[in-house]
Amino acid sequence: MVFGQVVIGPPGSGKTTYCNGMSQFLKLIGRKVAVINLDPANDKLPYECAVNVEDLIKLSDVMMEHSLGPNGGLVYCMDYLEKNIDWLQSKLEPLLKDHYLLFDFPGQVELFFLHSNAKAVIMKLIKNLNLRLTAVHLVDAHLCSDPGKYVSALLLSLSTMLHLELPHVNVLSKIDLIESYGRLAFNLDFYTDVQDLSYLQHHLDQDPRSAKYRKLTKELCDVIEDYSLVNFTTLDIQDKESVGNLVKLIDKTNGYIFAGIEASAVEFSKIAVGPLDWDYYRVAAVQEKYMKDDEDFD
Repeated sequence: MVFGQVVIGPPGSGKTTYCNGMSQFLKLIGRKVAVINLDPANDKLPYECAVNVEDLIKLSDVMMEHSLGPNGGLVYCMDYLEKNIDWLQSKLEPLLKDHYLLFDFPGQVELFFLHSNAKAVIMKLIKNLNLRLTAVHLVDAHLCSDPGKYVSALLLSLSTMLHLELPHVNVLSKIDLIESYGRLAFNLDFYTDVQDLSYLQHHLDQDPRSAKYRKLTKELCDVIEDYSLVNFTTLDIQDKESVGNLVKLIDKTNGYIFAGIEASAVEFSKIAVGPLDWDYYRVAAVQEKYMKDDEDFD
């Protein structure tokens, strides 16, 4: 059984930096890691990848040959990869014995909540190679400073979760820069735990553009709360403690914590339902470290 992560998120959310930092951290704690680049537009990689989709197809070649833009070209590349899944499987098979896998996917969000190609690639790999994967969805933490963008990030996260149907961890990346674009209206736990979104309405009404769509925004917030699936953990990829906390959560979602354990179903259940011992650090310590103290917090 092979474990790994499917790293996804909008452009600029830090996926490639995440794969680089996460691979270094996992190596430090004794895991053999293989990074698989499945972004045909990512031609400058900071990490050494075990498999590179550019050996199969390049976005620049597709755009030139078929007169496509970058979005259409990426859809074509994912479709081509799906049809040539045997190529990818043959590259992965030598790694299955003892490697932990990190899949670096493109940043085009449509691939993960509209089109089926990326999902089909993932599902075929899971079925054919017996993989245990967790989707790690990165969202830039600075979006929390804009209520409208935060609601959009929630919708994107929810849509992606429902579409991919994988164990899923939503991450506010670049948490060390969270206040670079302005102070937050609420404490950090409001955004990580996705608390009562009606409190955002007042702040949305301050923007004439948002006020115009007040009813639509309310309905979208109701959808998010009705599903009650989305929450976030935080990440500073340069902080070992932050990365280690995230690894604990991912290991629990994809079952890595059970690997090599011989126990009864009861013991497995105790491990599965046990509380995470770092829950305080998930929000309170993060806010204390990266956000200025303000007595006016709601």
